[in-house]
Amino acid sequence: MGRAVSMGAFVLASLREGESALASPSGGDGLRDVLEAVRAEHDLPALAGGVVLGGRPAAFAAVGHRKYGGDIQVTVDDQFHIGSCTKAMTATLVGILVEEGRLAWETTLADALPDLERVMHPALRGVTVEMLLAHRAGLPERSWPRGKDGDDMRRLPGEPREQRRAYVEQFVREGPESEPGKKYVYSNAGYAILGAIAEWVTDTAWERLLTRRVFEPLGMKSAGFGAMGTPGKVDQPWQHPTRRRGKPVPLEPGPMGDNPPVIGPGGSVHCSVPDWAKFVETHLRAGRGERPERRLLRPETFARLHTAAFGGKYAGGWVVTEREWGGGGRVLTHAGSNTASFAEAWMAPLRDAAILVAANEAGDVAEKACGEAVKSVAERYLAE
Repeated sequence: MGRAVSMGAFVLASLREGESALASPSGGDGLRDVLEAVRAEHDLPALAGGVVLGGRPAAFAAVGHRKYGGDIQVTVDDQFHIGSCTKAMTATLVGILVEEGRLAWETTLADALPDLERVMHPALRGVTVEMLLAHRAGLPERSWPRGKDGDDMRRLPGEPREQRRAYVEQFVREGPESEPGKKYVYSNAGYAILGAIAEWVTDTAWERLLTRRVFEPLGMKSAGFGAMGTPGKVDQPWQHPTRRRGKPVPLEPGPMGDNPPVIGPGGSVHCSVPDWAKFVETHLRAGRGERPERRLLRPETFARLHTAAFGGKYAGGWVVTEREWGGGGRVLTHAGSNTASFAEAWMAPLRDAAILVAANEAGDVAEKACGEAVKSVAERYLAE
């Protein structure tokens, strides 16, 4: 579903094809030029991203084509899959439920999923919401229950919420692979369980919850779940999970264009880069200066989600690290891939800035390209 950290991150998008009319130190053309140079060097199908400065959008751009070898260019409004960058959204939803008193950071699995307590492995009953957020629940790195694979999860009966409940039941029957609260192990299953917990306490599917509680208040009209676009059409960027003879191979939109919905809370969101920036801006401002209708969380809750727990580097859907271009101090980042697309987000609170990037290709080439683009964008927009 994606790694927690990568080489870099950037955001590009445009109000007209490939450019932004928003003010920026170098103008929209500068961002477009950076992105196109990277895209062309690595022969990516498309690259999109944006820059936030002063807590507000500064530049967006999108370059390349929706489908490799095709002639339909991407636009700033096109949707890109952000993979595990979804985790910060699920963590935000958890924060909302904590503020409402439906959950607490210390809520245990036994209390949060009472219908599963009887079948739950005893060593998992005391696992807390905070442990799940920080990947310290003792769960394995593998995304599927022991002896199962993604295809097995797709065949589970019912709607995604019902499938997720069956998936979580299989996982909680297993014993932990490390002592809960101790070892950091990146786990998509842990965030799937957080999604199931949110579903239990609200009696609402995670997809609907995220839409109502996060996307709609922020005006993220392009946000959705799974592969982008309509099967048989090129109405959104096609994803490119692999290369053949060095060239990206397009994947038609459809159910096989994403991971099974059971792990959606760990990484199934797609959206345009400007809409993604709305979410990142909210975290960057951490509740400061937000209009009441767009204030997702109180500042102290944002601070909790931005603080690594258990002596590690992983917070609530964000990795805490440092970069010189971030003011020589603390930055927050996350990368994501559903094995068909790649995306990254970086926030620099000391600079009140953020860089986002998304490619409709996965793999080493896309990851390297995004890292190079982030570095160039940071040098252009965040140089002292």
